[in-house]
Amino acid sequence: MNDQHPPVPEEPSVGQVMGILSGYWQTKLLFTAVESDVFTRLSGAPATAEDLARSLGYRMPGARDFLLALAGIGLLDAADDGTFRNSPAAERYLVSGRPEFVGGYLKFCESELNPAWEGLSASLRTGEPQNTAARAGNPYYSLYEDREVTHSFLESMDMFNTPLSQRVSDLAWGERHSFVDVGGARGNLAHHLVTTHPHLKGAVFDLPQLEQPFTAYMKTLGDQGAVSFHGGDFFTDPLPEADVLIFGHVLHNWGAEDRVTLLRQAHRAIRPGGAVLVYDPMVSNSRPPLYATLASLSMLVWSAGGGEYSVGECHAWLKEAGFRPETIGPEDTPDDVFVIGHVDR
Repeated sequence: MNDQHPPVPEEPSVGQVMGILSGYWQTKLLFTAVESDVFTRLSGAPATAEDLARSLGYRMPGARDFLLALAGIGLLDAADDGTFRNSPAAERYLVSGRPEFVGGYLKFCESELNPAWEGLSASLRTGEPQNTAARAGNPYYSLYEDREVTHSFLESMDMFNTPLSQRVSDLAWGERHSFVDVGGARGNLAHHLVTTHPHLKGAVFDLPQLEQPFTAYMKTLGDQGAVSFHGGDFFTDPLPEADVLIFGHVLHNWGAEDRVTLLRQAHRAIRPGGAVLVYDPMVSNSRPPLYATLASLSMLVWSAGGGEYSVGECHAWLKEAGFRPETIGPEDTPDDVFVIGHVDR
């Protein structure tokens, strides 16, 4: 006889639902703390709730509950002597001026993405984004009209591509001599590439409004002109010629037809024997990672027809544009997938 019994299914708990609800409140805790620069104030200088309340202009006892809540979600450590200090994660990622500071992206989410998420049900019914600029065709035009929002957005782009810079530089660049980072913002990735591979001539192609932030940022990095800036709209203006064109976190902002249009533009600009590099959080199975699904919905509500896509779809678009595609992975992970389209002519 078999004395083993099948496992008893876990009893459903309302906590599963309420835990998701409290996630919204936790997000507001994080945004408020970043807005008030709590973590920068506490970097290397633990303080009591009373001290922080005075410096932030908050009132007790709400200030204490606020700090205790931040400790409860793991962003602060509460000591027995009544002082608060940053947790290791907050010290690394939430202190302004640190290389891995994510505050710019959080501010971009607060001002741009999250308001668009309020219209999720409308986007699901209509397929249309929930900000006026995206419905007009290009959400970046209005985004770059606000200097503070632009700065936060550019900081977030640096935050996203910094971990990818080493992966990009590890590719085979020995036989390549030039590249263009299409939609390369203020040139963070491009600067890393030319620094790692001094034989490369680099360029950034982006909207003309970003030339001034690009120039200022290159100055802070000590760039001596190794990376140039080309202003234009990649749907209406030709892309600069180069051996390699990079589309990093670009294609997912647009619909399928626009993606093929951009890849065809790239094919015309790439020199014989060159390639296009595409990276996004692609998926290739029926149950993608949650991050990729949430990113896709963010593009639905905010961008002009954007969304995440599969590796197979990327290959199909590359072939349609005249490339020979190759996936260099990884797939089915939260990491970005790298796909190269080779030009055989």
